[in-house]
Amino acid sequence: MANRYFSVLLVLILLLLPLPHGPARVAVAAEYSKTDLDYEFGDYRGKWCIDDHGFVYSIGEVYYPSPTSCPCTCTIDGPVCVRPKCPRIHPRCTRIRYKACCPVCEAMARVCVYGGKTYRLLEEFRLSRCERCRCEPNREVYCSISECPAPHCVNPTYEPNHCCPICKTGPNCFAGNRVIPAGERVNIDERTVCYCTYRDGTWHTHPHATCEEKMQCFSFLCTSD
Repeated sequence: MANRYFSVLLVLILLLLPLPHGPARVAVAAEYSKTDLDYEFGDYRGKWCIDDHGFVYSIGEVYYPSPTSCPCTCTIDGPVCVRPKCPRIHPRCTRIRYKACCPVCEAMARVCVYGGKTYRLLEEFRLSRCERCRCEPNREVYCSISECPAPHCVNPTYEPNHCCPICKTGPNCFAGNRVIPAGERVNIDERTVCYCTYRDGTWHTHPHATCEEKMQCFSFLCTSD
């Protein structure tokens, strides 16, 4: 009986004594914490996963541990999180939000950037004499190439100061491999005469000339010059 009272008294004294300092105190606290957590939650590895808010997810389930986290898959070894391929942030983005798995653009500059230059919305500009561009309201640049009319000749040339080809020698057409001017009847050989013809209702010549055989001149019908 005396031994029992002595044991109880010893336990009370130990409880009233302060915990030791240094490594011994840390070891005691760690042992207590581990025992307490094991008692409260148990070992859940291989059974489920828990996010930052305490929600439980089963094995194989995809979830977001926190609002700014990338998606994770609950596995028997714990959550496996993989960062997906995020969409590219537009170069004209002026404010980026990093409060999600992928960054999000929140503000765009009200300009167009093309070829290293900045243009205002609805501003038109030329890249060359033939290419005209415009900064559209969606901040994209759309370009178009000038439409050139069909040339009146078969041998057009391009000049530095002209967008469209020009006919330096005027309208013409092919008579075989020979280029003949429009508006003239040209003797190709002793028996053939060719001339350029125009397309219906236009001043555009056909690329190939119309050729006819010359009329034969007999001596008794011909007059001398």
